[in-house]
Amino acid sequence: MLLNKSEFLFNRAQQFIPGGVNSPARAFKSVGGIPVFFNKAKGSIITDEDGNEYIDYVGSWGPMILGHAYPPVVKAVQDASFNSTSFGAPTEIEINMAELVQRMVPNVEKVRMVNSGTEACMSAIRVARGYTGKEKIIKFEGNYHGHGDAFLIKAGSGALTLGQPSSPGVTKGTAKDTLNADYNNLESVEKLLKENKGDVAAIILEPVAGNMGCIPPEPGFLEGLRELCNRHEAVLIFDEVMTGFRLARGGAQERFDVWADLVTFGKIIGGGLPVGAFGGKKDIMDVVAPMGPVYQAGTLSGNPLAMSAGLAQLSALENHPEYYVELEEKTEYLEKRMRLLLNEHEIDYDMHRVGSMTSIFFTSETVTNFSTANTTNQELFRIFFHEMLNRGVYLPPSPFESWFLANSLTYEMLDATLTAADEALEVAKAKVMS
Repeated sequence: MLLNKSEFLFNRAQQFIPGGVNSPARAFKSVGGIPVFFNKAKGSIITDEDGNEYIDYVGSWGPMILGHAYPPVVKAVQDASFNSTSFGAPTEIEINMAELVQRMVPNVEKVRMVNSGTEACMSAIRVARGYTGKEKIIKFEGNYHGHGDAFLIKAGSGALTLGQPSSPGVTKGTAKDTLNADYNNLESVEKLLKENKGDVAAIILEPVAGNMGCIPPEPGFLEGLRELCNRHEAVLIFDEVMTGFRLARGGAQERFDVWADLVTFGKIIGGGLPVGAFGGKKDIMDVVAPMGPVYQAGTLSGNPLAMSAGLAQLSALENHPEYYVELEEKTEYLEKRMRLLLNEHEIDYDMHRVGSMTSIFFTSETVTNFSTANTTNQELFRIFFHEMLNRGVYLPPSPFESWFLANSLTYEMLDATLTAADEALEVAKAKVMS
């Protein structure tokens, strides 16, 4: 049997790479089949190794808010590479980036660049512990903050997709200092704070969950967490790796007008290159080495290629506020018409959208947290995903991931997506019911 190139490459990859992929979210475990191997993309069209083109709703899991190969980002990386790919020493562009972040997110008085969102979240937790002198943290079931040990307790994203909310290799000592609350449930947070009075250093969350599907905060939830942190002298950490610079120039903080003590960034801040950052109030950030005693370091932190790419993308977003308006309008256009299709096909669903993030849950439940997200019909999603893929639409290969839209999407692409969805829903419903 003649294999397509993705099948051939996946067979080859499995000989040298665990599971054939370098991140579990790419493995198609949730939907079955062979992962698609891509080799180029432009705007919102992504092309696989066999030359097939797809309308992209993954966007490298969020960074490509202005589309793949965005010309100013490409030029910035090319120009920077002529000088060197890395110095391991201070550069002016790091200062320019820090200044730009502070302008766009005014409560981030100081910021430290790192190399991934995982590293940013790990560092923010360490800083919060060092600043408060406390050891325990509160996180939320189904929220994903990277693969740091403290976060792999009832986690979302790839851990949820693979059916492994906790990971072997995480020690009991680490686990006992990680307390899990229910997302969108302030009472569960208050209970944990009461039971661990004086021991909680920080509460960390995705202000809009994107790793168990797109789930927005209920009215008053973020405000309640802010008040609880003030009352219990805990650091409020917003993981804005996904939402930062996407939901508004100031991220979820600006959109919901709730301001954290520390914020973590990734994805968009690097323009598609590996990068992360954490920042916040000056008095908290001043405990970070070499200013303070909390050690954090990284050989490639502030890498000139990543800084150049991020600076180009963030500058475009800062200088063109209309981009956010256009992106919101396009995502709303898709959402409204997708709801009509789901109603026409009489399929149980709950659909959420916040800015340019959206997702569909095939369930009759109202999805507000980890447990209700898990009621989604995974078999229906699996069929829907492959039917969309066969029609040239690339969705996140998991029912527990947000879709990310880019401003490079045209209304013609959105209409083509809806046409594909109409056909895919009909096929998926028929197969599930048969």
